[in-house]
Amino acid sequence: MVDIPPSVAELLQEVAWAVRRAAKDTYASLGVTMAQMRTLRTLDRIGEPVRMGDLADRLHIVPRSATSVVDDLEAAGLVARHVDPADRRASLVGLTDAGRRLLDDARQLRAAANEQFVARLSVKDQADLRRLLTQLTDPPS
Repeated sequence: MVDIPPSVAELLQEVAWAVRRAAKDTYASLGVTMAQMRTLRTLDRIGEPVRMGDLADRLHIVPRSATSVVDDLEAAGLVARHVDPADRRASLVGLTDAGRRLLDDARQLRAAANEQFVARLSVKDQADLRRLLTQLTDPPS
C-alpha cells in the first residue's frame, strides 16, 4: 500500500482539532462548556446587556438554544437577566463580575496552553507559521 502524505488542509484541520480539544479541556476545568464560553465571549464583545433574540442571532443559533445556554450560565452566576427598560416584556442578558473573571481566567489559561502548543517550534518557525497562517486568513486581494 502506498503511503499518501496528508494534504496541507488535512494537517490544518488536525491542528484545529487539537487546539479545540485543548480549549474544551481548559473550559471544562473552569466548569463551562464550549457553547457557554462562546456565549460569554460574545456578550463580552457586545459590551452591554443584549436581548436574548439578538444574542441568539449573534451566536447563529435558535432562540430556544440561547435560552438554554443562558439559563445554565445564569444558574452559575456568570450572567444576569434584567428587564429591558425600553420594553418591559423583554429581558436583557449581560455578564456578571463572576463572568468577567471567568473570561479573564480562561484567556490566561488558553494563552498559556497555546504558547505551550507551539513551543516545540523554534522562534523562527513560529514567526513563519504566523506569517503563513495570516496569509491564509486574510481575504484574497
